[in-house]
Amino acid sequence: MHPPGIALSPKRMSATLAEIYEQRVRDGTLRPDPAQRAALPLLQTVREALEAPPPKRGLFGLFAGKSPAAVRGLYLWGGVGRGKSMLMDLFMEQVDIPAKRRVHFHAFMQEIQAKLHEVRKTGVQDAIRPVAQAVSEQARLLCFDEMQITDIADAMIVGRLFQYLFELGVTVVTTSNRVPEDLYKNGLNRPLFLPFIALIRGNMTVHELASDTDYRQHRLAGTQVYFCPADARAAGALDAIWQELAGTGPAAPLVLTVKGREVTLPAARNGVARASFWDLCARPLGPADYLAVADAVRVLILEGIPLLSASNFNEAKRFVTLIDALYEAKVRLICSAAEIPERLYVEGEGSFEFERTASRLREMQDARWGAAEA
Repeated sequence: MHPPGIALSPKRMSATLAEIYEQRVRDGTLRPDPAQRAALPLLQTVREALEAPPPKRGLFGLFAGKSPAAVRGLYLWGGVGRGKSMLMDLFMEQVDIPAKRRVHFHAFMQEIQAKLHEVRKTGVQDAIRPVAQAVSEQARLLCFDEMQITDIADAMIVGRLFQYLFELGVTVVTTSNRVPEDLYKNGLNRPLFLPFIALIRGNMTVHELASDTDYRQHRLAGTQVYFCPADARAAGALDAIWQELAGTGPAAPLVLTVKGREVTLPAARNGVARASFWDLCARPLGPADYLAVADAVRVLILEGIPLLSASNFNEAKRFVTLIDALYEAKVRLICSAAEIPERLYVEGEGSFEFERTASRLREMQDARWGAAEA
């Protein structure tokens, strides 16, 4: 079944991705960008190969039952806000094959780890192979948003997992903020991970989207990003910013597993996540959890920060830790709160220490903050 909202037509191939892009530039939906235009022929090549009729079987069914060779994929990398996800969405919408899936890379790897856990209960010697087989039966094309690897458990299996996927005929198109050689950089036991980089190079075209413009920052330039009080007006403003940054496609929860705990961001898409203060600060989470959040998203929309005091001291401490993690990782914060930063925590234990957090919240409102982050 095709994803809702994507109308597939046998005549659509008359319009290439470049032609569709130029039409959207003309109607004002997109801003023209030379780096984005340069990536379109690469995506078009993948599209045409995927849509080509499968090769005919041999005279006596030779090779029958074998998986078709995977079409060479694309690894599109570059700085935050350059339009990588937009280009992948355009490709995903237009490629006319039924077995395709777009998913955040973190979410995909969480699914894989859960499936591996179940398969290992059966006593099978190599659990990765049947898991890869199941993935290949559901999708001939996998589009990943924001490939990055920081967890050692993921790092130790991606090489064999993707080797099987490619052998089974799965094509991968992915975006990333990092060149392949910087994936899992300085990670534990990294030499065991290096074959995965060679696998990417061998099965995917690696292309840098070297645009000088950060469109996410451009869209936020001059835009209010801190709203108080956290009322209906603020909620409406956050809704509008979410639609602008995340796009109109479906948003799914992003579940991060950190040391056996699950950290859930209720909505995530295109590197943008949305959660309430209570989603992230009412649960017993710690620095590792917030570092994982900061690593997984580039923009966080946080709703309903309350007044902080001795009555919600634990939540306040977690909020401070969350802001520190977002600040250090240069994650863009857009939020609604009961008061301005300097008046959020004015009495009780911890109010003095909160001055640094208030200062960071104020700094993070600047339109230029985080603009240099790649």
